[in-house]
Amino acid sequence: MKPQKNCLLATPEFLGFLFLIAQFTSLLVQGDVHYYDFVVREKEFTKLCVTKSILVVNDSFPGPEIRVHKGDTVFVNVHNQGYYGFTIHWHGIKQPRNPWSDGPEYITQCPIAPGTNFTYEVQLSDEEGTLWWHAHSDWTRATVHGAIVILPAVGTTFPFPQQPDEDETLIIASWYFGDIKELVDVAMEVGGDLPHSDAYTINGEPGDLCECSKETTYRRMVDYGKTYLLRIVNANINAEHFFAVGGHNLTVVGLDGAYIKPINTGYIVISPGQAMDVLLEANQAPGQYYMAGRQYSSEDAAVVDFDHVNVTAILAYTSNYTYKPPLYPTTLPMYLDYPAAVEFILRIKSLATPEYPISVPLNVTTSMFIVVSMNELTCKHSGCKTDMEMTSSLNNISFAFPLNTTDVLQAYYRNISGVYTTDFPDQPTQYYNFTDETFEEDILFTVQGTKVKMLDYNETVQIVFQGTDVMKSSVNHPMHMHGYSFYVVGFGFGNYDNETDPQGFNLVDPPQVVTFGVPKNGWLAIRFTANNPGVWFWHCHFERHLSWGMNTAFIVKDGGTVETSMRQPPTYMPPCNVQFNSRIKINSTEGVNKII
Repeated sequence: MKPQKNCLLATPEFLGFLFLIAQFTSLLVQGDVHYYDFVVREKEFTKLCVTKSILVVNDSFPGPEIRVHKGDTVFVNVHNQGYYGFTIHWHGIKQPRNPWSDGPEYITQCPIAPGTNFTYEVQLSDEEGTLWWHAHSDWTRATVHGAIVILPAVGTTFPFPQQPDEDETLIIASWYFGDIKELVDVAMEVGGDLPHSDAYTINGEPGDLCECSKETTYRRMVDYGKTYLLRIVNANINAEHFFAVGGHNLTVVGLDGAYIKPINTGYIVISPGQAMDVLLEANQAPGQYYMAGRQYSSEDAAVVDFDHVNVTAILAYTSNYTYKPPLYPTTLPMYLDYPAAVEFILRIKSLATPEYPISVPLNVTTSMFIVVSMNELTCKHSGCKTDMEMTSSLNNISFAFPLNTTDVLQAYYRNISGVYTTDFPDQPTQYYNFTDETFEEDILFTVQGTKVKMLDYNETVQIVFQGTDVMKSSVNHPMHMHGYSFYVVGFGFGNYDNETDPQGFNLVDPPQVVTFGVPKNGWLAIRFTANNPGVWFWHCHFERHLSWGMNTAFIVKDGGTVETSMRQPPTYMPPCNVQFNSRIKINSTEGVNKII
């Protein structure tokens, strides 16, 4: 197993402060307490023959791995030495009663300003397996991200008979030639399309099929006869991926920090935001084998402007052998292989054992039907180049962040009015043939609003997400919920039928996840119990859809006791004085911040 990567850069005063925190929280945590420093700044990297500066953590891309045991607590002090504000989200960590450290910008906090720092308390509960952390501001997560490895609790082991000898983290990410923040800011201002990636990377490298990349291709050495646990994270901005290893079968045993019934397969499909635990036996003839990823596009077949670059890394045996080019996986599906994606997804089931039980809500008290759609708005920006701009919505509400005032959590906690409204609708504003291609104006156009959904503590919630083909834009939507995992009790194709479709719901061993796709031209049914008080973000994990408004938030009320109520805020939260779309640079001569 990999050693824990601690990067201690703290001052003695700060370490003393953390010691006091650890003493104060010792009664609240059952596991160990860990400390990390994340120094976030620009650094030059060369990929695809081009050198550019990107924002990274601790000078590495991807960033440092956090390695802990189930039930531990982690304090991460984030130092912003970059040019603009950002936040960090701990994807898949439920943060019981502690939304203050969840991280989504303008939902639970304001950005960490340049030249300042903020300490997150990452409180693990029942998560076990692989998750990840990433920036949650604009598209900054393209380069600011890393894995969270959660080992079984001390004294326990993995719940599968084939125990791994070692593990290996593989992070699939997007690479852009330009300055990604500048590209996004300009596109949002003019109302145009958002950027498409120029390549993909595995652990920061595009692979030797790409120009100027042969010498830097990521390589993993393996010993014949050993079993390896691959921890695969899809950190892509907008792309689902197929992944396979030449000549080797895979056994998927975990998804989103929870174990699943083993899936023996020649490939996986993984959505942005998801993390999978995959066993690989090094049982082939000694040699070299490609670990390869290829974008899975669920868009209309006529859409061809997606990134066709195949990303590769190399699995190399340590034995002596005559050199041959790495073997490419013949099991890797092609870009538009929708049946292959569906076949894999249908096999995902929770482990559901006495040691790893599930608790699917059976008596639903709150039922929501949420239409997921692409839309248009009248472009009113000063830089608009067209009359209309692309947007997206949930139940015809395109979410608007409460910029430069306060965040939703602070507004809720301090009873500040005018920041959000609590009228997010349980049903769509109108019903139509959702999966029919349409350009009708009354369906096409949407409205903006900062609307949230209020839930009482311990409500049992069912949500059916319904996909649409408005503007011929039907596509999978990987929906992610903060603060919770949820059970996928069903999904299907076409329009949801509330009489017949529930008859096929899986209430025995449904997947327990934090990110899952609404199928192209289909529906997704989920359930959860609202037992984690606070403000929790909901959004599509395609960053382009998040930027366009496919978001909302749930506010779960306190339950009436200390143990069922949201924790008090920390003594310091980043103030709301950094603009959402500004690039702020420090003027070292004048000693002031300049917004440019």
